[in-house]
Amino acid sequence: MMSAAQSETTLESKLEALQCHFTWDLDPSRSVLLRRRETFEDIGTEEGNSWLGHIYNLRGFIQYKLGLTDDAQSLFNKAAEAFRQMRSADEGPWLVVNYGNLAWLNHHLGDQAESQAYLTKIDALMNKYPSPSQDELHPEIYAEKAWNLMNFSTDKKLAADYLQRAIKMQPDMVEWNTSHVLGLARAFTHSNTGLEADMMEKVRIAKEQDPENSYLAVYYLEQCARKGERIEDEARELARKVLRNPVSSYSGMKPLIRVYRNYVSIDEAIKLADEALENHPDERYLKKCAALCYKWKILFFKDGRPKQSMIDRAISLHKEVISLYPHSSLMKELDLANMYAKSNHGQAKAEQMYRQLLERDLEPPEKQVLYNYYAKYLICDRREYQSSIKYHMKAAAIPHQSFYRDNSIKALEKITAKGWNRMCREIEEFLENLQEPQCFEHHWF
Repeated sequence: MMSAAQSETTLESKLEALQCHFTWDLDPSRSVLLRRRETFEDIGTEEGNSWLGHIYNLRGFIQYKLGLTDDAQSLFNKAAEAFRQMRSADEGPWLVVNYGNLAWLNHHLGDQAESQAYLTKIDALMNKYPSPSQDELHPEIYAEKAWNLMNFSTDKKLAADYLQRAIKMQPDMVEWNTSHVLGLARAFTHSNTGLEADMMEKVRIAKEQDPENSYLAVYYLEQCARKGERIEDEARELARKVLRNPVSSYSGMKPLIRVYRNYVSIDEAIKLADEALENHPDERYLKKCAALCYKWKILFFKDGRPKQSMIDRAISLHKEVISLYPHSSLMKELDLANMYAKSNHGQAKAEQMYRQLLERDLEPPEKQVLYNYYAKYLICDRREYQSSIKYHMKAAAIPHQSFYRDNSIKALEKITAKGWNRMCREIEEFLENLQEPQCFEHHWF
Protein backbone atom coordinates (compact mmCIF):
# COMPACT_ATOMS: atom_id res chain seq x y z
CA MET A 1 0.00 0.00 0.00
CA MET A 2 1.29 3.49 -0.92
CA SER A 3 2.32 5.68 2.03
CA ALA A 4 1.02 9.22 2.45
CA ALA A 5 4.45 10.60 1.47
CA GLN A 6 4.56 8.44 -1.68
CA SER A 7 1.02 9.46 -2.56
CA GLU A 8 1.97 13.15 -2.21
CA THR A 9 5.05 12.65 -4.41
CA THR A 10 2.98 10.89 -7.07
CA LEU A 11 0.39 13.69 -7.03
CA GLU A 12 3.06 16.38 -7.37
CA SER A 13 4.75 14.57 -10.27
CA LYS A 14 1.38 14.39 -12.05
CA LEU A 15 0.78 18.09 -11.40
CA GLU A 16 4.22 19.00 -12.75
CA ALA A 17 3.42 17.14 -15.98
CA LEU A 18 0.27 19.17 -16.65
CA GLN A 19 -0.09 21.82 -19.35
CA CYS A 20 -1.43 24.87 -17.48
CA HIS A 21 -0.45 28.29 -16.20
CA PHE A 22 1.21 26.80 -13.12
CA THR A 23 3.73 24.87 -15.29
CA TRP A 24 4.33 27.41 -18.07
CA ASP A 25 7.07 29.32 -16.26
CA LEU A 26 5.00 32.49 -15.86
CA ASP A 27 6.78 33.92 -12.83
CA PRO A 28 7.23 37.70 -13.09
CA SER A 29 7.73 40.10 -10.22
CA ARG A 30 4.82 41.35 -8.11
CA SER A 31 4.99 44.78 -9.76
CA VAL A 32 4.70 43.21 -13.22
CA LEU A 33 1.77 41.07 -12.05
CA LEU A 34 -0.05 44.17 -10.80
CA ARG A 35 0.50 45.96 -14.11
CA ARG A 36 -0.61 42.92 -16.12
CA ARG A 37 -3.74 42.64 -14.01
CA GLU A 38 -4.73 46.19 -14.91
CA THR A 39 -4.11 45.41 -18.59
CA PHE A 40 -6.20 42.24 -18.65
CA GLU A 41 -9.05 43.79 -16.70
CA ASP A 42 -9.49 46.18 -19.66
CA ILE A 43 -9.99 43.41 -22.21
CA GLY A 44 -13.64 43.11 -21.24
CA THR A 45 -15.86 40.15 -20.45
CA GLU A 46 -18.64 40.59 -22.98
CA GLU A 47 -20.25 37.47 -24.43
CA GLY A 48 -18.92 36.56 -27.85
CA ASN A 49 -15.28 37.31 -27.03
CA SER A 50 -13.65 34.18 -28.39
CA TRP A 51 -10.74 34.43 -25.95
CA LEU A 52 -12.89 34.97 -22.86
CA GLY A 53 -12.12 31.58 -21.31
CA HIS A 54 -8.41 32.14 -21.78
CA ILE A 55 -8.70 35.64 -20.29
CA TYR A 56 -10.40 34.35 -17.15
CA ASN A 57 -7.81 31.58 -16.81
CA LEU A 58 -4.93 34.03 -16.95
CA ARG A 59 -6.59 36.54 -14.64
CA GLY A 60 -7.23 33.72 -12.17
CA PHE A 61 -3.56 32.73 -12.26
CA ILE A 62 -2.48 36.35 -11.68
CA GLN A 63 -4.79 36.59 -8.67
CA TYR A 64 -3.31 33.35 -7.31
CA LYS A 65 0.23 34.72 -7.71
CA LEU A 66 -0.87 37.84 -5.83
CA GLY A 67 -2.17 35.68 -2.96
CA LEU A 68 -5.86 36.16 -3.72
CA THR A 69 -6.93 32.50 -3.85
CA ASP A 70 -10.68 33.12 -3.52
CA ASP A 71 -10.57 35.43 -6.53
CA ALA A 72 -8.47 32.87 -8.40
CA GLN A 73 -11.03 30.13 -7.71
CA SER A 74 -13.88 32.37 -8.90
CA LEU A 75 -12.08 33.33 -12.11
CA PHE A 76 -11.11 29.74 -12.93
CA ASN A 77 -14.77 28.77 -12.51
CA LYS A 78 -15.79 31.65 -14.80
CA ALA A 79 -13.26 30.40 -17.37
CA ALA A 80 -14.88 26.95 -17.41
CA GLU A 81 -18.32 28.50 -17.86
CA ALA A 82 -17.07 30.81 -20.63
CA PHE A 83 -15.63 27.84 -22.52
CA ARG A 84 -18.91 25.94 -22.19
CA GLN A 85 -20.83 28.88 -23.64
CA MET A 86 -18.34 29.57 -26.45
CA ARG A 87 -18.06 25.95 -27.51
CA SER A 88 -21.75 25.13 -26.80
CA ALA A 89 -20.66 21.98 -24.99
CA ASP A 90 -20.31 20.90 -21.37
CA GLU A 91 -16.88 19.38 -21.92
CA GLY A 92 -14.04 19.24 -24.40
CA PRO A 93 -10.25 19.50 -24.72
CA TRP A 94 -10.44 23.26 -24.13
CA LEU A 95 -11.00 22.47 -20.44
CA VAL A 96 -7.66 20.67 -19.98
CA VAL A 97 -5.74 23.85 -19.07
CA ASN A 98 -8.57 25.09 -16.85
CA TYR A 99 -8.78 21.79 -14.96
CA GLY A 100 -4.99 21.83 -14.61
CA ASN A 101 -5.18 25.25 -12.98
CA LEU A 102 -7.89 24.02 -10.61
CA ALA A 103 -5.85 20.90 -9.76
CA TRP A 104 -2.88 23.07 -8.83
CA LEU A 105 -4.98 25.59 -6.91
CA ASN A 106 -6.62 22.90 -4.78
CA HIS A 107 -3.23 21.30 -4.18
CA HIS A 108 -1.87 24.58 -2.85
CA LEU A 109 -4.99 25.03 -0.73
CA GLY A 110 -4.38 21.62 0.83
CA ASP A 111 -7.37 19.85 -0.70
CA GLN A 112 -5.54 16.91 -2.24
CA ALA A 113 -8.72 14.91 -2.87
CA GLU A 114 -10.17 17.72 -5.01
CA SER A 115 -6.82 18.13 -6.76
CA GLN A 116 -6.81 14.42 -7.59
CA ALA A 117 -10.40 14.67 -8.83
CA TYR A 118 -9.34 17.28 -11.41
CA LEU A 119 -6.40 15.11 -12.47
CA THR A 120 -8.87 12.30 -13.11
CA LYS A 121 -11.04 14.63 -15.20
CA ILE A 122 -7.99 15.67 -17.23
CA ASP A 123 -7.08 12.04 -17.93
CA ALA A 124 -10.64 11.38 -19.09
CA LEU A 125 -10.62 14.41 -21.42
CA MET A 126 -7.26 13.52 -22.95
CA ASN A 127 -8.36 9.94 -23.56
CA LYS A 128 -11.66 11.05 -25.10
CA TYR A 129 -10.15 13.90 -27.15
CA PRO A 130 -6.60 12.89 -28.13
CA SER A 131 -4.41 15.23 -30.15
CA PRO A 132 -4.87 14.79 -33.93
CA SER A 133 -1.09 14.70 -34.26
CA GLN A 134 0.93 12.10 -32.36
CA ASP A 135 3.68 13.43 -30.07
CA GLU A 136 2.17 16.93 -30.07
CA LEU A 137 -0.14 18.74 -27.69
CA HIS A 138 -3.81 19.09 -28.50
CA PRO A 139 -4.40 22.19 -30.68
CA GLU A 140 -6.65 23.72 -27.97
CA ILE A 141 -3.69 23.57 -25.56
CA TYR A 142 -1.27 25.02 -28.12
CA ALA A 143 -3.71 27.87 -28.80
CA GLU A 144 -4.12 28.79 -25.14
CA LYS A 145 -0.40 28.48 -24.46
CA ALA A 146 0.28 30.75 -27.45
CA TRP A 147 -2.27 33.34 -26.29
CA ASN A 148 -0.58 33.49 -22.88
CA LEU A 149 2.88 33.86 -24.38
CA MET A 150 1.65 36.66 -26.65
CA ASN A 151 0.34 38.54 -23.63
CA PHE A 152 2.78 37.53 -20.90
CA SER A 153 6.17 36.82 -22.44
CA THR A 154 8.93 38.28 -24.58
CA ASP A 155 9.05 35.10 -26.72
CA LYS A 156 6.67 36.05 -29.54
CA LYS A 157 8.30 33.61 -31.97
CA LEU A 158 7.41 30.66 -29.77
CA ALA A 159 3.84 31.96 -29.47
CA ALA A 160 3.57 32.18 -33.27
CA ASP A 161 4.95 28.65 -33.58
CA TYR A 162 2.39 27.24 -31.14
CA LEU A 163 -0.47 28.98 -32.95
CA GLN A 164 0.77 27.71 -36.29
CA ARG A 165 0.80 24.15 -34.93
CA ALA A 166 -2.73 24.58 -33.58
CA ILE A 167 -4.02 25.97 -36.88
CA LYS A 168 -2.37 23.19 -38.87
CA MET A 169 -4.24 20.57 -36.83
CA GLN A 170 -7.51 22.54 -36.53
CA PRO A 171 -7.69 25.08 -39.39
CA ASP A 172 -11.34 26.07 -38.90
CA MET A 173 -10.72 28.21 -35.78
CA VAL A 174 -11.05 31.75 -37.10
CA GLU A 175 -9.84 33.49 -33.93
CA TRP A 176 -6.62 31.46 -33.93
CA ASN A 177 -5.83 32.50 -37.48
CA THR A 178 -6.62 36.15 -36.70
CA SER A 179 -4.25 36.17 -33.72
CA HIS A 180 -1.56 34.37 -35.71
CA VAL A 181 -1.73 36.85 -38.60
CA LEU A 182 -1.70 39.86 -36.24
CA GLY A 183 1.27 38.38 -34.39
CA LEU A 184 3.22 37.91 -37.63
CA ALA A 185 2.25 41.38 -38.86
CA ARG A 186 3.53 43.09 -35.71
CA ALA A 187 7.07 42.16 -36.76
CA PHE A 188 6.66 44.99 -39.32
CA THR A 189 5.47 47.53 -36.73
CA HIS A 190 8.47 49.84 -37.12
CA SER A 191 8.77 49.52 -40.90
CA ASN A 192 8.51 52.87 -42.71
CA THR A 193 6.65 51.28 -45.63
CA GLY A 194 4.27 49.08 -43.65
CA LEU A 195 3.55 45.45 -44.46
CA GLU A 196 5.08 43.64 -47.40
CA ALA A 197 2.63 42.54 -50.12
CA ASP A 198 2.33 38.90 -49.02
CA MET A 199 1.76 39.86 -45.38
CA MET A 200 -0.77 42.50 -46.42
CA GLU A 201 -2.67 39.84 -48.36
CA LYS A 202 -2.72 37.55 -45.30
CA VAL A 203 -4.21 40.37 -43.19
CA ARG A 204 -6.82 41.07 -45.91
CA ILE A 205 -7.86 37.41 -46.04
CA ALA A 206 -8.00 37.21 -42.24
CA LYS A 207 -10.26 40.29 -42.22
CA GLU A 208 -12.63 38.62 -44.69
CA GLN A 209 -12.73 35.45 -42.58
CA ASP A 210 -13.29 37.42 -39.33
CA PRO A 211 -15.60 40.27 -40.43
CA GLU A 212 -16.83 41.16 -36.94
CA ASN A 213 -13.32 41.76 -35.57
CA SER A 214 -13.08 45.54 -35.38
CA TYR A 215 -9.52 45.47 -34.05
CA LEU A 216 -8.39 43.58 -37.17
CA ALA A 217 -10.39 45.89 -39.44
CA VAL A 218 -8.73 48.96 -37.92
CA TYR A 219 -5.30 47.37 -38.26
CA TYR A 220 -5.90 46.62 -41.95
CA LEU A 221 -7.15 50.17 -42.55
CA GLU A 222 -4.01 51.60 -40.94
CA GLN A 223 -1.81 49.48 -43.22
CA CYS A 224 -3.75 50.70 -46.26
CA ALA A 225 -3.14 54.28 -45.13
CA ARG A 226 0.58 53.59 -44.73
CA LYS A 227 0.59 52.45 -48.36
CA GLY A 228 -0.71 55.89 -49.36
CA GLU A 229 -4.43 55.10 -49.73
CA ARG A 230 -7.05 57.66 -48.68
CA ILE A 231 -8.98 56.08 -45.84
CA GLU A 232 -10.86 58.97 -44.19
CA ASP A 233 -14.36 57.80 -45.19
CA GLU A 234 -13.66 54.17 -44.22
CA ALA A 235 -12.23 55.32 -40.90
CA ARG A 236 -15.35 57.34 -40.08
CA GLU A 237 -17.58 54.43 -41.07
CA LEU A 238 -15.55 52.03 -38.93
CA ALA A 239 -15.76 54.48 -36.01
CA ARG A 240 -19.55 54.07 -35.95
CA LYS A 241 -19.09 50.32 -35.59
CA VAL A 242 -16.42 50.62 -32.89
CA LEU A 243 -18.63 53.01 -30.91
CA ARG A 244 -21.36 50.35 -30.89
CA ASN A 245 -19.00 47.64 -29.63
CA PRO A 246 -18.86 46.69 -25.95
CA VAL A 247 -16.07 48.63 -24.22
CA SER A 248 -12.86 46.61 -24.33
CA SER A 249 -9.21 47.05 -25.21
CA TYR A 250 -10.00 44.53 -27.97
CA SER A 251 -12.72 46.77 -29.45
CA GLY A 252 -10.34 48.66 -31.75
CA MET A 253 -10.80 52.09 -30.13
CA LYS A 254 -7.14 52.78 -29.31
CA PRO A 255 -5.75 51.83 -32.75
CA LEU A 256 -8.63 53.73 -34.37
CA ILE A 257 -7.83 57.01 -32.62
CA ARG A 258 -4.22 56.48 -33.71
CA VAL A 259 -5.44 56.13 -37.33
CA TYR A 260 -7.49 59.32 -36.90
CA ARG A 261 -4.46 61.13 -35.49
CA ASN A 262 -2.18 60.13 -38.37
CA TYR A 263 -4.54 60.03 -41.37
CA VAL A 264 -7.74 61.98 -40.58
CA SER A 265 -7.19 64.75 -38.00
CA ILE A 266 -6.21 65.02 -34.36
CA ASP A 267 -9.30 67.14 -33.65
CA GLU A 268 -11.58 64.40 -35.00
CA ALA A 269 -9.67 61.87 -32.90
CA ILE A 270 -10.47 63.94 -29.81
CA LYS A 271 -14.14 64.19 -30.80
CA LEU A 272 -14.30 60.42 -31.30
CA ALA A 273 -12.71 59.69 -27.91
CA ASP A 274 -14.97 62.22 -26.19
CA GLU A 275 -18.07 60.72 -27.82
CA ALA A 276 -17.11 57.22 -26.66
CA LEU A 277 -16.56 58.56 -23.15
CA GLU A 278 -19.90 60.38 -23.18
CA ASN A 279 -21.59 57.09 -24.07
CA HIS A 280 -19.77 55.26 -21.24
CA PRO A 281 -18.68 57.90 -18.72
CA ASP A 282 -17.49 55.43 -16.07
CA GLU A 283 -15.23 53.30 -18.30
CA ARG A 284 -11.61 53.83 -17.29
CA TYR A 285 -10.27 52.43 -20.57
CA LEU A 286 -12.08 55.13 -22.54
CA LYS A 287 -10.76 57.77 -20.15
CA LYS A 288 -7.27 56.49 -20.96
CA CYS A 289 -8.00 56.74 -24.70
CA ALA A 290 -9.30 60.29 -24.33
CA ALA A 291 -6.27 61.30 -22.24
CA LEU A 292 -4.03 59.94 -24.99
CA CYS A 293 -5.75 62.09 -27.63
CA TYR A 294 -5.41 65.26 -25.59
CA LYS A 295 -1.74 64.47 -24.95
CA TRP A 296 -1.11 64.13 -28.68
CA LYS A 297 -2.82 67.45 -29.38
CA ILE A 298 -0.92 69.38 -26.71
CA LEU A 299 2.55 67.83 -26.94
CA PHE A 300 2.94 66.77 -30.57
CA PHE A 301 0.78 69.02 -32.78
CA LYS A 302 2.45 72.40 -33.20
CA ASP A 303 -0.47 74.26 -34.80
CA GLY A 304 -0.35 77.14 -32.38
CA ARG A 305 -0.37 77.18 -28.61
CA PRO A 306 -3.25 75.02 -27.28
CA LYS A 307 -5.95 76.80 -25.31
CA GLN A 308 -5.61 76.72 -21.55
CA SER A 309 -9.05 75.09 -21.33
CA MET A 310 -7.76 72.16 -23.41
CA ILE A 311 -4.65 71.84 -21.24
CA ASP A 312 -6.87 71.88 -18.14
CA ARG A 313 -9.03 69.12 -19.63
CA ALA A 314 -5.93 67.06 -20.42
CA ILE A 315 -4.53 67.53 -16.91
CA SER A 316 -7.85 66.53 -15.35
CA LEU A 317 -8.09 63.36 -17.48
CA HIS A 318 -4.50 62.36 -16.76
CA LYS A 319 -4.92 62.79 -13.02
CA GLU A 320 -8.02 60.60 -13.13
CA VAL A 321 -6.34 57.92 -15.26
CA ILE A 322 -3.35 57.82 -12.91
CA SER A 323 -5.70 57.13 -9.99
CA LEU A 324 -7.50 54.40 -11.98
CA TYR A 325 -4.27 52.63 -13.03
CA PRO A 326 -2.12 52.96 -9.89
CA HIS A 327 0.32 50.18 -10.87
CA SER A 328 0.92 51.18 -14.50
CA SER A 329 0.79 54.95 -14.38
CA LEU A 330 4.40 56.03 -14.95
CA MET A 331 3.88 57.07 -18.57
CA LYS A 332 0.79 59.06 -17.65
CA GLU A 333 2.69 60.75 -14.78
CA LEU A 334 5.43 61.78 -17.21
CA ASP A 335 2.83 63.06 -19.67
CA LEU A 336 1.10 64.95 -16.87
CA ALA A 337 4.36 66.62 -15.87
CA ASN A 338 4.88 67.71 -19.49
CA MET A 339 1.31 68.95 -19.62
CA TYR A 340 1.92 71.12 -16.54
CA ALA A 341 5.03 72.47 -18.28
CA LYS A 342 2.83 73.73 -21.14
CA SER A 343 0.26 75.23 -18.78
CA ASN A 344 0.22 78.96 -17.99
CA HIS A 345 0.89 78.41 -14.30
CA GLY A 346 2.17 74.83 -14.10
CA GLN A 347 5.94 75.06 -14.55
CA ALA A 348 6.69 74.70 -10.84
CA LYS A 349 4.34 71.72 -10.62
CA ALA A 350 6.09 70.07 -13.58
CA GLU A 351 9.49 70.42 -11.92
CA GLN A 352 8.10 69.12 -8.63
CA MET A 353 6.65 66.04 -10.34
CA TYR A 354 9.91 65.27 -12.12
CA ARG A 355 11.88 65.64 -8.89
CA GLN A 356 9.55 63.24 -7.10
CA LEU A 357 9.80 60.74 -9.94
CA LEU A 358 13.61 60.96 -9.93
CA GLU A 359 13.61 60.04 -6.24
CA ARG A 360 11.36 57.01 -6.75
CA ASP A 361 12.71 53.45 -6.65
CA LEU A 362 12.19 52.32 -10.25
CA GLU A 363 13.15 49.31 -12.37
CA PRO A 364 15.91 49.88 -14.98
CA PRO A 365 13.54 50.20 -17.98
CA GLU A 366 11.41 52.68 -16.00
CA LYS A 367 14.48 54.75 -15.09
CA GLN A 368 15.49 54.77 -18.73
CA VAL A 369 12.15 56.23 -19.84
CA LEU A 370 12.20 58.78 -17.01
CA TYR A 371 15.71 59.97 -17.86
CA ASN A 372 14.81 60.26 -21.56
CA TYR A 373 11.66 62.26 -20.81
CA TYR A 374 13.45 64.48 -18.30
CA ALA A 375 16.29 65.18 -20.74
CA LYS A 376 13.80 66.39 -23.35
CA TYR A 377 11.90 68.42 -20.76
CA LEU A 378 15.12 70.11 -19.64
CA ILE A 379 16.00 71.25 -23.15
CA CYS A 380 12.49 72.07 -24.46
CA ASP A 381 10.94 73.73 -21.41
CA ARG A 382 13.92 74.90 -19.32
CA ARG A 383 16.66 75.40 -21.95
CA GLU A 384 19.17 73.62 -19.68
CA TYR A 385 21.38 72.10 -22.38
CA GLN A 386 24.17 70.60 -20.30
CA SER A 387 21.78 68.99 -17.81
CA SER A 388 19.75 67.59 -20.69
CA ILE A 389 22.87 65.94 -22.12
CA LYS A 390 23.67 64.33 -18.78
CA TYR A 391 20.20 62.77 -18.55
CA HIS A 392 20.33 61.51 -22.13
CA MET A 393 23.61 59.84 -21.15
CA LYS A 394 22.00 58.34 -18.06
CA ALA A 395 19.17 56.92 -20.23
CA ALA A 396 21.58 55.50 -22.81
CA ALA A 397 23.81 53.99 -20.10
CA ILE A 398 21.07 51.61 -18.97
CA PRO A 399 21.70 48.49 -21.10
CA HIS A 400 18.07 47.83 -22.00
CA GLN A 401 17.10 47.87 -25.67
CA SER A 402 14.17 50.22 -26.23
CA PHE A 403 12.90 53.17 -28.25
CA TYR A 404 13.88 55.50 -25.39
CA ARG A 405 17.51 54.32 -25.31
CA ASP A 406 17.78 54.70 -29.09
CA ASN A 407 16.18 58.14 -28.87
CA SER A 408 18.68 59.34 -26.30
CA ILE A 409 21.62 57.91 -28.28
CA LYS A 410 20.41 59.70 -31.43
CA ALA A 411 20.08 62.97 -29.48
CA LEU A 412 23.68 62.62 -28.27
CA GLU A 413 24.93 61.75 -31.77
CA LYS A 414 23.27 64.89 -33.17
CA ILE A 415 25.07 67.00 -30.61
CA THR A 416 28.47 65.54 -31.50
CA ALA A 417 27.72 65.91 -35.23
CA LYS A 418 27.18 69.67 -34.78
CA GLY A 419 30.44 69.88 -32.82
CA TRP A 420 29.75 73.11 -30.96
CA ASN A 421 29.02 71.79 -27.46
CA ARG A 422 31.87 71.75 -24.95
CA MET A 423 30.84 68.21 -23.91
CA CYS A 424 31.31 66.76 -27.42
CA ARG A 425 34.49 64.84 -26.62
CA GLU A 426 32.99 63.45 -23.40
CA ILE A 427 29.86 62.36 -25.30
CA GLU A 428 31.94 60.66 -28.02
CA GLU A 429 33.90 58.67 -25.43
CA PHE A 430 30.69 57.76 -23.65
CA LEU A 431 29.07 56.47 -26.86
CA GLU A 432 32.16 54.42 -27.74
CA ASN A 433 32.02 52.65 -24.37
CA LEU A 434 28.28 51.86 -24.21
CA GLN A 435 27.41 48.36 -22.98
CA GLU A 436 25.45 45.98 -25.15
CA PRO A 437 21.73 46.07 -24.27
CA GLN A 438 20.18 43.25 -22.25
CA CYS A 439 16.66 41.82 -22.17
CA PHE A 440 14.39 42.97 -19.36
CA GLU A 441 10.73 42.12 -18.88
CA HIS A 442 8.76 44.45 -21.13
CA HIS A 443 5.29 45.96 -21.15
CA TRP A 444 6.15 47.40 -17.73
CA PHE A 445 3.97 50.47 -18.19
